[in-house]
Amino acid sequence: MAPPLLSLKNIDLHWGADPVLDQLELHIGSSDRLCLIGRNGAGKSTLMKVIAGLIDADGGERWVQPGTSVAYLPQEPDASGYDTLKNYILAGLSDDEGEQGYKADVLIEELGVDAEADPQTASGGELRRAALARTLISEPDILLLDEPTNHLDVGAIEWLENCLKSWRGAMVLISHDRMFLENLASACWWLDRGKIRRFDGRFEKFDAWQEKTFAEEAETLKKLDKVIKEETRWSVEGISARRTRNQGRLRRLHALREERRNVVKSKGNVTISVGGGEKSGAKVIEARSIGKSFEGRALFKDFSTRIARGDRIGIVGPNGAGKSTLLKILLGELSPDEGTIVRGTNLEAIVIDQKRASLQDDMSVMDVLTGGRGDWIYVGDETRHVMTYLKEFLFDPSQARTPVSSLSGGERNRLLIAANFAKKSNLMVLDEPTNDLDMETLDLLQEALADYKGTILLVSHDRDFLDRVVTSTIVLEGDGTIMEYAGGYSDYRVQVSSAIAASVSVDNKSKVVELKPVAAKKSTKLSYKDQRELDTLPAEVEMLSMQISEMEARLSDPDLYSKDPNAFSSLSEKLTESRDMLDTKEMRWLELEELKDSLTS
Repeated sequence: MAPPLLSLKNIDLHWGADPVLDQLELHIGSSDRLCLIGRNGAGKSTLMKVIAGLIDADGGERWVQPGTSVAYLPQEPDASGYDTLKNYILAGLSDDEGEQGYKADVLIEELGVDAEADPQTASGGELRRAALARTLISEPDILLLDEPTNHLDVGAIEWLENCLKSWRGAMVLISHDRMFLENLASACWWLDRGKIRRFDGRFEKFDAWQEKTFAEEAETLKKLDKVIKEETRWSVEGISARRTRNQGRLRRLHALREERRNVVKSKGNVTISVGGGEKSGAKVIEARSIGKSFEGRALFKDFSTRIARGDRIGIVGPNGAGKSTLLKILLGELSPDEGTIVRGTNLEAIVIDQKRASLQDDMSVMDVLTGGRGDWIYVGDETRHVMTYLKEFLFDPSQARTPVSSLSGGERNRLLIAANFAKKSNLMVLDEPTNDLDMETLDLLQEALADYKGTILLVSHDRDFLDRVVTSTIVLEGDGTIMEYAGGYSDYRVQVSSAIAASVSVDNKSKVVELKPVAAKKSTKLSYKDQRELDTLPAEVEMLSMQISEMEARLSDPDLYSKDPNAFSSLSEKLTESRDMLDTKEMRWLELEELKDSLTS
């Protein structure tokens, strides 16, 4: 086995008296594609900085194989000291790589960075894209990415995902974006109480493995004293119970999507009585041929939709496409340039936006929920004890009287969600609610939305979150095109792949959708990305072929199964995955060669 590129051994790190990392040990191999998972406040970002060599541990050893390069993307990039984003990106090259500055131009174009923009006035999304370019430009042996998808739109996330799929080095990812991790991570690190446990399986299997680990740990806890058991039981039982409940919720979501699919297909044939008392509860918002332009550019036009009680509508599109503008028009905060909006009566809306209203630091957790009016809280039409309600949002009952100032960022987010969901409403509006949320809080938010009895309007770039929540998705393409698709984000992508473009004709009574293909853009050479992939594929195919031969030789040992059945099973599974990967890469190599020949002929 080849030696690791980087190792941590017996690492200790304390913040005050509390251990963050406790005799931690880990190794990063040259082909590792790891995701780092842990509860909010577990120390994931701190550990990433230790791996990057930016924080010195109190004890233990960090070893890096000579000649190994490491690049780190922080959760909060700092571009101070640079006059342009391009200069900030170029700083990612070492002195002996200075002649490779052309890479900056390629990444700037691919990521859509304004090269001459001032870093001090750049938006969060612009700075994040520039920071990604700075991290990728040197093509390091080990890539450390802390929440790389934060503040990126879906297009940028998918570009990054495709880039990392062909990455030749090792990578460690911290992300709340489940689809991002499912598509990239082949093994998982679980940081729990200062220790690292490694799961050598894909991210989509991590939850089942973690739940099994929780069950085994719960059994062990029976032998420990009562204080320790009470300290951890609430989290173990809460996570297990949520996963069980979520299976039923997913089934209900699929049923709702089927209902919404029928509405999307036939909405032009449905007549709604405006202002009719008996219908007012069923209709929430109806948009009729609306359009909006900004500074001479059409954000969208001729768009119609009918949102009924109980619908869960996702809104997706690149930054600047008009998602928030559409949301404001639907809510009546902004008027369309054309068309009309009809809203149902008796709407009670609550809005959770990107900025998230600040909490008062001197208030206790319980007072935030109850308004200082005792131990009970009204959740919709129900009366609940505040302790029970807090446990549903993963707060330990002992935290009820602690001040808001003592909460971590993730705990504050959970408290805000809990406080908003306690309010009486029949319309929930969420504008990028997943930004900066940890995965655990996202699970809670998804669960709360699944139980919500009203209507939901959700603007988000989180594809998995959309898949788990919405019944239909409104997509703004950024060029003025706007369409509604039944189902979540993945459903939208499936529909687009079978019909790349849509031509929509609308009259006063019906909407007819006619699908047609889009003519491919003419080019005389491969794109930079395709050419780079073609250049690297032969070596990757050769390496995979060698690895497959080695595994086949090991499995041919008649004594392997009897000596170590677990190793035999693991090796067999890895061999199957490697053969599938080889087939995929060989097919892609052939496709690129054929594409190159067709362009040059």
